[in-house]
Amino acid sequence: MPGHEHDHAHYGPGAGGRLTAALGLTLSFAFVEALGGWISGSLALLGDAGHMLSDSFALGLAALAAWAIRQPPSFRHSYGFGRMEVVAALVNALLMLGVVGGIGWAAIQRFQAPAEVQGGTVMLIAAVGLAINLLVAWILGHGEQNLNIRGALLHVMSDLLGSVAALTSGAVIVFTGWTPIDPILALLVCLLILISTVRLLRDSLHVVLEGVPFGIELPQVGRAMAKIDHVQSVHDLHIWTLSSGSIALSAHVVLDGLQHWESALEQLNGLLREEFGIDHTTIQPETGFHILYPGSPEDTGQGH
Repeated sequence: MPGHEHDHAHYGPGAGGRLTAALGLTLSFAFVEALGGWISGSLALLGDAGHMLSDSFALGLAALAAWAIRQPPSFRHSYGFGRMEVVAALVNALLMLGVVGGIGWAAIQRFQAPAEVQGGTVMLIAAVGLAINLLVAWILGHGEQNLNIRGALLHVMSDLLGSVAALTSGAVIVFTGWTPIDPILALLVCLLILISTVRLLRDSLHVVLEGVPFGIELPQVGRAMAKIDHVQSVHDLHIWTLSSGSIALSAHVVLDGLQHWESALEQLNGLLREEFGIDHTTIQPETGFHILYPGSPEDTGQGH
């Protein structure tokens, strides 16, 4: 029979509590900042308020995902709900692309139709917003980190940059009267946010597509497994991420004889756990002859 080793990741309630606290702070100030941006006429401030409103949705989604992750496996979802963190991160990344596009378009429109901006009001509200964003970032940055928290933190960091941009914009307008600085900084913040968003989107899609986790080389794992006593070769090797902190592997191993299976399985699981951090394995023993692992360094494909 195949050998299994299961060590499901555990998620403490701390992530949900941190996300809920961040949600309360962010949502409360979003309305204050939106009102201040409308009164002052600042696009940078309105853009930051838009960020914070979208962040409130993102943080709420992340808090829901943190709750779902802690639910036990069921007959319908035998792996549990660990992938909810990936879904939340993916949705948050797509949401941020929409926010970046909206603010970028508004900034371009502002270049074509300049508007008066009350720099002093902008500075005051942006300074308070910066303090709140720093507090929220500190709350989320202390504790477990996974794709879900990364997605929420990305929104908060975008808000933080937005507050810095709005504060800078207000100062420049107060001391120089040069209003184009407002849309210029809004575009700069959009660019910075876009870079981080694309990275999060890439990582989330990689997990959804069950790609080999970054930092693990599949041929290297196969050859290491093939060096275990009484293992002739390894084929049909697959490695993927279940959720943050939980990596799964399935493989067929060809043995000298099935009488060596118990000791070989123990050594294989020990190797995978200690050398590669793989804690969820399904290994099928076989007898016969296969050539994929061990082999030359060119043997990097999948054997069937």
